[in-house]
Amino acid sequence: MDVKEHLSFFAALYKVGDNPEAGMWLLYLTIFALSVLVYKLGFAKKLPILKSAVIYTFLALGCTVLTFLGIFLPVAEGLVVAALVLIIYKIRLYQSKKQEANSNL
Repeated sequence: MDVKEHLSFFAALYKVGDNPEAGMWLLYLTIFALSVLVYKLGFAKKLPILKSAVIYTFLALGCTVLTFLGIFLPVAEGLVVAALVLIIYKIRLYQSKKQEANSNL
């Protein structure tokens, strides 16, 4: 059984099977960046700087676990889909608010 055949898309893209150290760091950074993006688009509220630091610290710790799961499971791919859905939602929300503001004039 070849492990490389069972890698997720991003793990295979970053060649985790050939160069595990660099590949895992790239996978971790990808998952962390996508998690931050999904958090910002869907859940973030205006918080004081210390509370934000605590949230991002725990997000970074959680992404460590997600990175190990993301080797064989489509974790990063799911975060890409979630980010796309939230981006589309934000664009449509902005358009509807803009249209509502124009109709009130």
